[in-house]
Amino acid sequence: MTIWSIANLERNTADGGVVVAHFRATLTDGDYSASSYGTCGFTPDPTADGFVPYDNLTEADVLAWVWDSMEKDAVEASLTAKIEEQKNPTTEAGVPW
Repeated sequence: MTIWSIANLERNTADGGVVVAHFRATLTDGDYSASSYGTCGFTPDPTADGFVPYDNLTEADVLAWVWDSMEKDAVEASLTAKIEEQKNPTTEAGVPW
């Protein structure tokens, strides 16, 4: 199961509207793990229904915004592929001596 978290938020000081969310997604499978870090930008409208100022936000609120603005399934598929590559590498590094 992929664990999603919000690492940081950037907000307007005037109205508390969040303009950028920094997120992390991490998948662990036994000894293998992969993670992805990214950002999503927003244009908050404090007059809109449903506007939630910074002080009233929960991580679940912001994760829902992030997932609505990106390809969540694609990020999770990429993490799964990274772990599969770790388990069954197609390339190796080193020298023969």
